[in-house]
Amino acid sequence: MMKTLIDIFQSLPSPLATFLIAMLPVGELRGAIPVAILVYKIPWPLAMVIAIAGNMLPVYFLLLFFEAVTNWLMQRFHWAKRLFDWLFERTRRKLNKQVKKYGYWALAIFVAIPLPATGAWTGAMAAFVFGLPEKKSFLAILLGVCLAAIIVTLVTIGGNAAVMKLFLIK
Repeated sequence: MMKTLIDIFQSLPSPLATFLIAMLPVGELRGAIPVAILVYKIPWPLAMVIAIAGNMLPVYFLLLFFEAVTNWLMQRFHWAKRLFDWLFERTRRKLNKQVKKYGYWALAIFVAIPLPATGAWTGAMAAFVFGLPEKKSFLAILLGVCLAAIIVTLVTIGGNAAVMKLFLIK
């Protein structure tokens, strides 16, 4: 998947490509940071800043317009209603205890865990599903994204160093 994204954005400047990969729900910064550091050779501090900005831009719009868009889709398309009903119920079932117990901290921690389906896009959807106010949700998601960026950067740099040592590459 990342190879395909790299190929799609190959004609763009590497910082812009990194930003766009971070914006996508399939890449987010979990894909953008390793690509920026390992493929585009962007210094890790800059890669983190670009990826965080790219990851957070859609969150702003998701928090503002998620309800209107999902309502519009659900009213017009039967498949959308079934999809969103399933998705929202699944989200409530998986996160209800944590959100009730920890509130915004649960949202930040959920977004910070760098695993599939735990990023900023899913965090924005969870904020909507649980009716959390947009401004506080944005800040919680931003905190989670920053923590995820630190984790992904450390793993990328550490993993790259380990591979280099393993193959005696200097």
